[in-house]
Amino acid sequence: MRAFVFPGQGSQKVGMGADLAAASAAARAVFEEVDDALGQKLFALMREGPEDQLTLTENAQPAIMANAIAVLRVLEKEGGIALADKADCVAGHSLGEYTALCAAGAFSLADTARLLKLRGQAMQAAVPVGIGAMAALLGADVEKAQALADAAAEGQVCSVANDNDPTQVVISGHREAVERAIALVKDHGIKRGILLPVSAPFHCPLMQPAADAMAEALGRTPPGALRLPLYANVTASAASDPAEIQRLLVEQVTGRVRWRESVLAMAAAGTEQFVELGGKVLGPMIGRITPDARGTSVVTMADIEALAGQL
Repeated sequence: MRAFVFPGQGSQKVGMGADLAAASAAARAVFEEVDDALGQKLFALMREGPEDQLTLTENAQPAIMANAIAVLRVLEKEGGIALADKADCVAGHSLGEYTALCAAGAFSLADTARLLKLRGQAMQAAVPVGIGAMAALLGADVEKAQALADAAAEGQVCSVANDNDPTQVVISGHREAVERAIALVKDHGIKRGILLPVSAPFHCPLMQPAADAMAEALGRTPPGALRLPLYANVTASAASDPAEIQRLLVEQVTGRVRWRESVLAMAAAGTEQFVELGGKVLGPMIGRITPDARGTSVVTMADIEALAGQL
């Protein structure tokens, strides 16, 4: 069995998609459609920067999605591969869940771009800049991270946001609480804590205003039928009912990204190969979660050709 997986925020970089667009009309069509849907020159920003503009959540989220879908479209059009024939399930890390749903046919490309732009804006607006923070805990499992977050909270929000792999967990909440947590890592048997360069505290209760905004947006643009089941971040289990997925996407804004458990669940269901489209972030995590699985990261034209040959 094979899963196609899609990266989340942090995998953006200036120059993304440029080589693919130069090599393939299918990729160019994706970037043009996303630009039209958003009424902005997002692809020019992806290609040329400036980096601080690309890193803004409202730009990074649709950009990462567009890059991954461009890789998929090239694979489909030029490799003659239909995702539904070659994959058994899909999953995405945080915003990557929207990319996965676009790949599985639940959202059109234009709707996915608009939803992610809005999601980015709503997440940014939910908490004033400087009030929240996120930190990566290295050498931490989820139990240690939870104990640390509880100890550091002191009446503020400090919670486990991402359970990425057995060695890396991300916490999120009020800046002071997250900074207290970083100061306490050694006491909790954690190697180190690093503040992340993000503009808002994602996947924690402070994001409730953004969850409300997404509930409204998804009410107007609900997901349609899926060609493949999605392993959802908040449940770490397979879902294919559009109404359930709509609810899970709202919960995902404030809820934990249970990536480690999702990968274990896919592996337990028989997934032997994980193909990451549009990034090289999830592959190493998957390798740490389930060393027996084969991971493939597909970003460049050469990567696409190699994968098409293998499929």
